[in-house]
Amino acid sequence: MTYKLSPSSIGLMEDCPRCFWRQMVENVRRPAGPFPTLPSGMDKILKEHFDRFMERGEFPPELREQDGIDGCLLFNDEEKLRIWRDGRRGGIQYLDEESGVLLRGAVDNILVKGEKLIVLDYKTRGRSPEGDTHEYSRRYYQTQMDIYNFLLRKNGYQTEDYAYLLFYYPNQVTETGEVIFDTELVKMPTDPERGEKVFKKAIELLQLEEPPESSPDCAFCRFRGDLSL
Repeated sequence: MTYKLSPSSIGLMEDCPRCFWRQMVENVRRPAGPFPTLPSGMDKILKEHFDRFMERGEFPPELREQDGIDGCLLFNDEEKLRIWRDGRRGGIQYLDEESGVLLRGAVDNILVKGEKLIVLDYKTRGRSPEGDTHEYSRRYYQTQMDIYNFLLRKNGYQTEDYAYLLFYYPNQVTETGEVIFDTELVKMPTDPERGEKVFKKAIELLQLEEPPESSPDCAFCRFRGDLSL
């Protein structure tokens, strides 16, 4: 069987190795709740918004005055970016030839600084990320950015040792009904070597004939009876 992994499936592995193994090997998935459509809708219009400025060789206003992005430009290879953004077309890919496991990820956008690329990822949420202590979110974002940088380097590109998360969160509703969003740019250090390590760990788990141990706090494994109360 050819396994195809993504940052979300790697994130599942870090959350619970047993749930990851069951999903990938046995196609037994965690129960799914209602899928929020706002993030995907925002994702689409933000890409269109950024692309209009990219075509003019400019930054959108939410990036123009940000510290630390002097000397950066928006990546302007439209065809390549279209592929890298599209998970159905493969996104950015790397095949581990020894195991036959494929890793792929779909980016939101890319900045260019000299010869190096910087991943720019849009995040929509209900409040400012300042002071966020939610361990799962921070761990998932870190793994996601590490994997994106690992994938870019495996495809022959140089990357900076950081990525940017651009958060959009609601501030107010005007009298005429428009929702005003605030933005916050967060610089996140990245480690492509860690991206490779978690990918290799996932490959090792997929090669097991029996499911690995559950994470001790996995509510889904406890619900299925894989963990005692």
